[in-house]
Amino acid sequence: MPDSTERGPLAAPVMTAERVERGALTGAAAKVSARDISVYYGAKQALFDVSIDIPDRAVTAFIGPSGCGKTTFLRCINRMNDTIESARVSGSIEIEGKNIYARGVDPVVLRTRVGMVFQKPNPFPKSIYENVAYGPRIHGMAKSKAAFDDIVEKSLRRAGLWEEVKDRLHQSGTGLSGGQQQRLVIARTIAVDPDIILMDEPCSALDPIATDKIEQLIDELRQTYCIIIVTHSMAQAARVSQKTAFFHLGNLVETGPTEEIFTRPRDTRTQDYITGRFG
Repeated sequence: MPDSTERGPLAAPVMTAERVERGALTGAAAKVSARDISVYYGAKQALFDVSIDIPDRAVTAFIGPSGCGKTTFLRCINRMNDTIESARVSGSIEIEGKNIYARGVDPVVLRTRVGMVFQKPNPFPKSIYENVAYGPRIHGMAKSKAAFDDIVEKSLRRAGLWEEVKDRLHQSGTGLSGGQQQRLVIARTIAVDPDIILMDEPCSALDPIATDKIEQLIDELRQTYCIIIVTHSMAQAARVSQKTAFFHLGNLVETGPTEEIFTRPRDTRTQDYITGRFG
């Protein structure tokens, strides 16, 4: 395990401007590299030898019909499948060259570096302020109230929510609208300064106006973060992503630039899915 002064996905989180500049130094190198990932739930195999490189400072969309393995693979990237007793994962996933499945890697620390936004907004039953301050507080990222105030304000601003909630920070986060709750969850996620943000159908429970705001936010956040989104909406994948991966029956069929996948897919299964012949 790296010590706490190392900037890496497995190190303790540190609030620093360094991470904003880091992408310029890594060039085109993959942020996440998965090799031969297979996932089993008991005797059933859910993913088959998935290999993919995922770039930094871009949105990568996972598309495919229900039950094809998109979310299963997404959960491999922050080891959420570890929480399922029957789950077993083989293969390797490296984040910035470090194997997250290596012996000694703490999944709890990993999940501070790889944040996750779920399908249904899940704010804590706490105030708006405490929702955002919770992660920095438990990880010792600030010592004074002024420092926490700064983290909360910056996170809410980056999530596009500050102007809407700045006068009611001590009211419950569960009292916000669905779209506001999802942006609050995103603010909570970025408050611990992650390297990667995973999003599992983040707009499926939202109305079109709230969806548009979340999509605009995703486009802004990709300037700083590696974002990976699972979506059933091909229109959404086309709008927000720069790279797309198509999954089918537990296999990664093909991956490439989004425009290419949607206009010139190489595999007939991709073409059939995009044109609505199945899915």
